[in-house]
Amino acid sequence: QGQLVESGGGLAQPGGSLRLSCVASGRIFEIYDMGWYRQDPGKQRELVASIMTGGPASYADSVKGRFTISRDNANNAVYLQMNNLKPEDTAVYVCHANLSVNSRRLRYNWWGQGTQVTVSS
Repeated sequence: QGQLVESGGGLAQPGGSLRLSCVASGRIFEIYDMGWYRQDPGKQRELVASIMTGGPASYADSVKGRFTISRDNANNAVYLQMNNLKPEDTAVYVCHANLSVNSRRLRYNWWGQGTQVTVSS
């Protein structure tokens, strides 16, 4: 019924910055929550940051003070500004949205394909 498309991943040096974008498109009635997960080999998938529509943002302890999540509700988009990157941030970052597709308001989870972030000298 729709998709999430991520962009902005790539290679950064330690201390550098990247900005990830995710845009939801398709049959969407209302988005309730959007967020970013990351998966690094050998580690469990981790919720990095999420933001409720009209609610506060939340962050993993490992990224607090360095990452900022924001929403553009009019364009069904979510962004993750990543500053002061560390090698430990290297992972595939995956966008997630919890949403409804019509006025029945049944809730669905959509997932993006992921974008690679590599932090290395």
